[in-house]
Amino acid sequence: MDELPDPLTVGSARYVLVMANFAVRLVHGPGWDTARPIREQDQWDDHAAFMDGLVHDGFIILGGPVGDGAETLHLVVAAAVSEVEARLAADPWAVAGMLRIGVIEPWALWLDSRGAPDGATAGAAPAS
Repeated sequence: MDELPDPLTVGSARYVLVMANFAVRLVHGPGWDTARPIREQDQWDDHAAFMDGLVHDGFIILGGPVGDGAETLHLVVAAAVSEVEARLAADPWAVAGMLRIGVIEPWALWLDSRGAPDGATAGAAPAS
């Protein structure tokens, strides 16, 4: 019996899919004070602690403001979009209407150097 190609390989690297990856854009809501920088917004400390907790839990892998800072982009690991929505809804800034989800998209990560030995890219072919 012929073996089917493994859909979770790129080049010579193998990836194990346990949870889905999502690209999540958060945008300012109506409660955002455009006259104040991010760290001077109401409830900054509470929001920062909440986000640090999501990183500590392994839910947010990477994240931060993009462009002019009106949006943030996060790499999130979750079982489903509904989990992303539920967890982010508990953010003090979401509750206060300062931050809302703009877009959630599945993200197929084919290249990833995190955890690769000696700086090798996980998706790169081995040197010959």
